[in-house]
Amino acid sequence: MSTTSIQIPAMIPVARPYIGTEEEHAVVEALRSGWITQGPRVADFERNFSNYIGCDHSVAVSSCTTALHLAMMACKISPGDEVICPSLSFIATANSITYVGATPIFCDIDPVTFNLDPLKLEELITPKTKAILVVHQIGLPAEMNTILEIAAKHSLAVIEDAACAIGSEYEGQRIGKPLGTVACFSFHPRKILTTGEGGMITTNDAEVANRLRKLRQHAMSLSDVARHNAKQVTTETYDEVGYNFRMTDMQAAVGSVQLGRLPGFLERRRHLASRYDQALLALSWLETPFVPANCLHNYQSYMVKLIGSAAEKRDAVMQTLLEKNISTRRAIMATHREIPYREERWEATLPQTNLIAKTALILPLFHQMTESDQDYVIEALYSISA
Repeated sequence: MSTTSIQIPAMIPVARPYIGTEEEHAVVEALRSGWITQGPRVADFERNFSNYIGCDHSVAVSSCTTALHLAMMACKISPGDEVICPSLSFIATANSITYVGATPIFCDIDPVTFNLDPLKLEELITPKTKAILVVHQIGLPAEMNTILEIAAKHSLAVIEDAACAIGSEYEGQRIGKPLGTVACFSFHPRKILTTGEGGMITTNDAEVANRLRKLRQHAMSLSDVARHNAKQVTTETYDEVGYNFRMTDMQAAVGSVQLGRLPGFLERRRHLASRYDQALLALSWLETPFVPANCLHNYQSYMVKLIGSAAEKRDAVMQTLLEKNISTRRAIMATHREIPYREERWEATLPQTNLIAKTALILPLFHQMTESDQDYVIEALYSISA
């Protein structure tokens, strides 16, 4: 693999959160208010989020992992049950199923969109199957209509792992409305909207929302606001085992500011993604993302697949770019190859997952990325003989 000589700039990260003075001021106000843990700013953020998504209920939690865990509980997934999900996802997707004693059943992916392949779904359904956990891979919506039809046919719950999908749309509707029972978002710093750590669950089912709110706070019968604002002595009770999965008011304050910035974030990402699309078309060893006509991608990440003779050289390409101060990441992990989920049966049934896990990578893309930075990345890619 040979490269031409290129002037090397400071490190270009694969991602970078955008935090401004408005977020700083919002945190200071939260600290000075006396509400540091879950309080009125969490409620405000939930309301703002529901208005943006167009759903009836939003429940803020400490991460998308805890969101998925609570979603399993709200959908009554229990020991002995099976939940179908892609292996091609961050390990938290499968872990959320394991947390409740159920078994993840890995479904292969569509080789073009890298989302769960609906054509492979039905053959995996057994009497033990209780739900389908759909991942909108790096922000690209999955083929929900077909998945929902299959789920309805077999009376299965549909849980959306929308960790990366804030602002993405499927057939004109924002992801998270939700199309299934619940959708779960992440606010990790790699995501477009960040609160440092944090997550959100959206649903149109009031009963599910109430259960989620209860479980995130130790299954306490009263909220913190209700207890602290009570006009008479009030004692909470606990009728089941719950969790401390709360978001803090400091995080929520940041989240509300970030939500206001979201349209600008999305516009910038889509512009940069379009520049990548056009500039990389002539690169014979690299395949740019495919977006179905009924989807609007948020470009949480810009993922490319290495093809032809380059397919076996993904890590070498990443190393070459790193030496040019360009940070990249492997695209998505194959969970079935990690120790907790390693079983011989998956190797034969997940060929597309195995292929993408070793041939795809993520290029730098973030709000503050300049066109000059992006041009440098593009030039570096063209300098590689793969």
